[in-house]
This record gives sequence, C-alpha cells and structure tokens, in this order.
Amino acid sequence: MCESCTRREFLGTGTGVAAGLMLSGVTWASAFAAEAPKLQPRGKVRIGVLYTGAPSPADRGWGADTGQWDAMKARLAQAEVELSNVELVTGQADNAEQAAAFLKKVGPGAPILAVNLQCFALTRVAQPILDGGHPLAVFSLPASGHDWMYPHRWQRQGKPVTLLPTSDYNDLDRALRVLRVIPMLQQTRILLFPPARGTKAAQSPEAVKQRLGATVVAVQEKAFDELITAADPEAVRAEADRWTREAKEIVEPSAEDIDKAARISVALQRLLEREQAQGLAIGTCMGWLPKGFPCLGFARLRDRGLPAACEGDMDSLLTMLLFQYAVDRAGFQGNATFDTSRNALWTAHCTAPLRMEGPNGRPAPYLLRGHSEVSGSGCVPEVQYRLGQTVTRAKLVNLDTILASTGKIIEVPARSVHGCRTQIVTEVRDAAKMAANWSSLLETEDAMTLLHRVVFYGDHLDTARHLSRLLGLKFVEEG
Repeated sequence: MCESCTRREFLGTGTGVAAGLMLSGVTWASAFAAEAPKLQPRGKVRIGVLYTGAPSPADRGWGADTGQWDAMKARLAQAEVELSNVELVTGQADNAEQAAAFLKKVGPGAPILAVNLQCFALTRVAQPILDGGHPLAVFSLPASGHDWMYPHRWQRQGKPVTLLPTSDYNDLDRALRVLRVIPMLQQTRILLFPPARGTKAAQSPEAVKQRLGATVVAVQEKAFDELITAADPEAVRAEADRWTREAKEIVEPSAEDIDKAARISVALQRLLEREQAQGLAIGTCMGWLPKGFPCLGFARLRDRGLPAACEGDMDSLLTMLLFQYAVDRAGFQGNATFDTSRNALWTAHCTAPLRMEGPNGRPAPYLLRGHSEVSGSGCVPEVQYRLGQTVTRAKLVNLDTILASTGKIIEVPARSVHGCRTQIVTEVRDAAKMAANWSSLLETEDAMTLLHRVVFYGDHLDTARHLSRLLGLKFVEEG
C-alpha cells in the first residue's frame, strides 16, 4: 500500500535522499554506505555449553543420568553441524569458580547454554554468568533437579535469561538458535534507501546500534543507479527468463516490465554482496517505477535469507532479521484488514518471498502481475501460499516490544482483486478483539507503521517469547 505514489510526494519535500536523512530528527553517524566502515566477514558464532554438576545414577535421585547426558551431547553435536555458523565451546562446572574459568575460555558476553545435570548445581554456578551479562538459556530435563524454578526469577530481575524445561532434545537446537541471534545482530549491516519509516526508535541508527548491535547505513540512489546501468546483461536475461518460465501465468506485465524488474533484482543482489550487508530497506520504492519496481528483487533476496523491507519500514525489517536468525525462515511483510464475520485477518502486499521455509525450501507458485496501485503497471509477484498452513504474525516495535499471534491460512485467491497482489486470509483466535486493540502500543499516526505485520510459516510464539527474554523485550500476544 502507498499513501502517495509519486516519487516527489513519497520523498516529502522533493529534495530526495538528503531530506530523508533528517526525518523525525534522525541523524546518521556514517551517512552513506560508501563512507561507513565495512563489518568483518561474518564468522561462526561462539556459544558456551556448560553442563552443571554431574550425572546421577539412572535409578534414583533428582538429576539427569549418563544416558540422558550422552543423548544431549549427541543432539548438540548434530545441531552444531546442521547450523553450520555456530561454534560450541563445552565445559562442566560444579561451583562459581569453575564457571568463571569456563567463561574466560568462551569470551566476554558470549551466549551460554546451561544444561542442568544435578539438583541445585545450576544455582551454584550461575552467578558469574549473570554478573557477566551473558545471555543465558537453561535446558532442564524433567526430574533433573529443582533449578528450573530460578531462571525466570533471574529474568524478572532484568537478566537476559530464558528457560526450556522439556524432555524434547530438539529444544537444544532451538536454544542454540535463539542464543545465536544476539551475536548475529551485532555482525549485521543494514542498507537503507532513506527515508526510514516506522517507530521513532527504529528509525534511529544510533538507537538500533545501541539496542540490537546492528549497523544501519544509507545508500544514495545515484550510486545505485550506476549499479543498475552496470548490471550484467546475461544475468538480467537469466533472471527475467527464470521469473517468466516459472510463473503459472503472466497477467499484466510486458516483456519490458519484466526486464526492468529483473535488472533491479540483479542490481540489488550485487549491492548487498558489495556492501557485505544482511538486510535492506527502501523508503522510496513507490517512486521506482520508471527504472523498475524492486518487488522481484526483494522476493529473491528474502529467498536467499536476506531480509528486505518495503516502504522503509525499519520495524518490519528488524522483525525479519530476528526470525531469519532464529528460525531460518523468510517473512512476508504485509498490510492488515479484518473480516470479523469470518473471524479472519487478511494480509496483503506486492512483495512476497517464494521460499517461506528457507533457502532450501520449495518455492510457492506465483503469477506475474502489474502493481495494483499504479494502474497495473510494473511487475510484481502474486504468490499463492499454502492453504491450511499455520503461520505466526509478528512485529518488533519501538525496539522494546514483540507483537505476535498465530493463525491458519484459510483462503488464497486464484487471482487477487482489491488491495495488494499477494494475499492470504487467516483464521485467528479473536478477530474482533484483535482489530479493537490493533497497534494500541504504537504512538504514531503513520499508516504504514500501524498496518504492517510480518508473517512466517509455522508456530513460533514460543521462540518469540525466548527472544523477548534474551533481548530484554516485552512480549504481547495479539488477539
């Protein structure tokens, strides 16, 4: 959706990128990508795995036995291979001194997964972890001790702690995934074509850096125009052929529309590679039609695990990054509208990833359409998502709260009308209540900020709760 579809109106005063840099008083420490220091190439994230205490005999006592310990070690070894970007440093401690020595080996501030083996062993070793500000996830098997009572107490005291009290060894993998989010954010470089939009905090590169550790730098459209001109003709032709060949149907777009969008897609991929960036937001996308809409390029980036947000929405982009790092899944950023007669919430947008289950997942079918709000011109994907699929709808807002809800896709149009091209209708728990409370936590009148949520395949409410605790965020379940 757009509130104004001409480039001049969308930029505000018509003075272009420079005007966007001053939006809402935001300043840029390093204004443009060409001037900002590059991050070091992303390496593996180091996570400490600390077994607390010693295993107990299998037939008595409160504690994990040797067989359970072996099973946990095997599952963690498997997870380290499967995640590929995680390096585990393993140790065992029975007291605070041993824990402190282990932390020196892991490194300052490194995330810690504590696996409780013996009753009250965790409480004996936790203090150095808490004092050192290490993000801490505690895995506690049933009957492995009484220590499960304490992590949430520490979390309520302001410590970055979460608890997984479960017999499912696969939750060890989940623990590593949520723990790696923090150091991955600290290695993240975000490119923005100003102006930024969203909540005031999310628009501020300084606040994003301080709160999450990610670096935000601006990109000049003039510099990107040079990348468009320099795009490899063979790569553009291959991109256009691929979108054309794999589409179920080409409805409005002409060959020229598809070629323009393919050229933008190639240029965007080249931009992120050149700038060593892991995320992108474009605040002027509605003004891009003369050179080609970025929607195909956004879809391709998201399919590769590189979040890209429409309309400069920094809250949505940060949400995509959180979940990309935690669950390896792309997000569908969209506008909301309700149908309380069906207890349903619609989500619609003209940019949507094909591979909602990650880069190695199967792509969803799609049509090639013209953009619905500019007389059907340009080229965007209309993606047809899976009926019956459970989804999580989420948004990080104000850099301090995660909004989240779940639903099930009950309708996907064969060819969309009204609204934006890609559409899903999801059954939710209480549509009337959700509509009444929609965006009540957002102190803004900006329609895009109020409208947008990001949809992910799967039920990730529990993961969102763990992220909230580790990042010191409030968690609000909508609906």
